[in-house]
Amino acid sequence: MIICIDVGNTNIKYAIFDGDELKFSYRVATDLKRTSDEYGAQLVGMLEFNRIQSGDITGGIFSSVVPSLDYTIEHMLKVYLNIIPKQLAPGLKTGLKMRADNAREVGADRIVNNVSAIRKYGAGKPMIVVDFGTATTFNILNADYEFIGGVIAPGIRGSLDSLVSGTAKLPRVEIEAPKSVIATNTVTNMQAGIVFGFAGLVDFIVKKIKKELGTQDVLTIATGGFSETIAKETTCIDIIDKLLTLNGLKYLYDLNSLEE
Repeated sequence: MIICIDVGNTNIKYAIFDGDELKFSYRVATDLKRTSDEYGAQLVGMLEFNRIQSGDITGGIFSSVVPSLDYTIEHMLKVYLNIIPKQLAPGLKTGLKMRADNAREVGADRIVNNVSAIRKYGAGKPMIVVDFGTATTFNILNADYEFIGGVIAPGIRGSLDSLVSGTAKLPRVEIEAPKSVIATNTVTNMQAGIVFGFAGLVDFIVKKIKKELGTQDVLTIATGGFSETIAKETTCIDIIDKLLTLNGLKYLYDLNSLEE
């Protein structure tokens, strides 16, 4: 079995694979103050809950957009699982052709999502991968599966937090679509603004991307924590895949293991 970990700004996502079978996945809040022992105890507890022994894990890989946690995660895996993990960093083979001005600026999660989308959904047409995470990112792949650029917009949770913290009387609400855009109370007013507002943002940006690509025959894939909530209100999302990143990490682990 192997472990795949996606370290994001808001959450850390874990997945355990036995061959190509996903045994289980879970997520915890990203906490810069948490030690490798705290993360390790949490991980061992989840393994035991799912009836998996630490010794059953023979390898691992992680991607991270939080550099200050890289050593913490790597050390945790060495101590608690006795493995030296691979990390998505320069030198790890991905097979992704980059046409960005500076490839090193592209986040690890975006690279994994692109690689995963190509492998799982590639059908000889351009693709847009929209990730609803701490930021809302749009990744554009041309028909030759080269990463040609993207868009970074504010994240949904961060936008809501900003709205609540910047006003005296607005409450924190669940992020879900209300029954109507014409809302009749404060909670549904806020939900309409967040959910339908981001759905409109996605539809408009995807429309602009398709225009610049010069084709409407583009596959648009949504992933991330709020992908289902927002995608249901859009007209442009073709596929929702919340495990896109973790499956991509599993593929990259296998790809680079063949080199050893």
